Amino acid sequence: MKRIFTILCALALVMAGSATALAAEPEAGQSASYYPVSVEEYTYGDFDELRINKTYQLSLSDDPSLIPTEDFVRNGRRYYLLDMTRKDEVGVDIQTHTEAVTQASDTNNLETILQRLDAEMEVTTEDGYVGILRLDHTSVQVTTDGYATKTSTLTASRSYPNLSEADVSLIPKSIEDKGKTLTLGDVKWSESMDVDGEGNPVTRYTATASYTGTTSSRYATGYTVSASYTGEVSKPNCAVVTYTAIFGSEKAPEESKTPGGDDKHDPDPGQTEAPGSSEDPDTAKEPVDLSGLKRPVMIGVVVLALAGGGVFAFKKFKERR
Repeated sequence: MKRIFTILCALALVMAGSATALAAEPEAGQSASYYPVSVEEYTYGDFDELRINKTYQLSLSDDPSLIPTEDFVRNGRRYYLLDMTRKDEVGVDIQTHTEAVTQASDTNNLETILQRLDAEMEVTTEDGYVGILRLDHTSVQVTTDGYATKTSTLTASRSYPNLSEADVSLIPKSIEDKGKTLTLGDVKWSESMDVDGEGNPVTRYTATASYTGTTSSRYATGYTVSASYTGEVSKPNCAVVTYTAIFGSEKAPEESKTPGGDDKHDPDPGQTEAPGSSEDPDTAKEPVDLSGLKRPVMIGVVVLALAGGGVFAFKKFKERR
C-alpha cells in the first residue's frame, strides 16, 4: 500500500508541474520589435478617415517581421493595418575627420604663417569619405629645422692727428667698437707743415688707422609648420531600408457598462417592464470570457482523477488481504 501511495504522489507532482508550466507559458506573438522614427496622423478620402503612418528605418540585416502591426486604440478609435511599404534608400555615413599637414617655412612669424596657410582643404580619405576641412588655428605650431653659425668681418677706422713722428707705436693696437674688440690692421700717414711757438717750421703727422675683427652669430637654417584641418566627411552607404506601416481606423466599440451602476436607462413611463426583468432591453449582453478558468479547471480535473484512482487502488488492496 505504501508503495502504491508513493507512486500516486509522484504522478500527482508531475501532473501539477506540467499544468503549472502550461499556465506560465507566455502567449504567442510576444516578441521584440522596433520603434518608429516618425509617426504621422492625417485624414484620408472624402469621409476624412483618420489614418496613421508609422515609419521605420532598418538595415539590410534587420528582420522586418518584427515591425509591430497589431491593432491599437487611440483617442476612441481602433487602428488596423492597411498596408506596409518598403523603400531602399541611400544612407550617408558621416564622421568627424582630422587631417594633419606640414610645410616648410622661411620664417617663424606666426602672423605671416597664418596668411600663407589655406583656410580650407578638400579631402578624400583612404576608405572613401569625402568632405571639406577647415583650419584649426589653435593647432598651428612652428619648429626649427636646425641652426648654423655665421661669421662676419668687422671694420672700423680711427684718425690720430698732430703726431710728432710717423711712428706706429703712437697708435693704439686695439679699440672697442660696438661692444667688439678690433685690432689694428693698417695705418696711413699724412703730413703737414706748422710752426712752433718760436716761429720755427715743424712737421706734423696724421695717422689714419684701420681696425678689423670678426663676429659670430647663430641662425636657424629653416622652419617646419604643422597644422590640423578638422571637419565632417561623408560616405554614401546603400544600407538603409525604410518601411512605412499604414493604419486605417474606425470608431472603437464602446465598453460594457457595469451592472447596477448609474448608467442604467430609466424605463419609459409608457412602457411596462416585464416581470423578472431588471436590465435595459436595449443594452447588449456581452459573452462572458471563460478563458481564465480553463487552466484551473484542468488542474482540478487532474487532482480529482488522481484522488479517485488512489481510493480505487486502496479498496482493491484491502479485498486481496
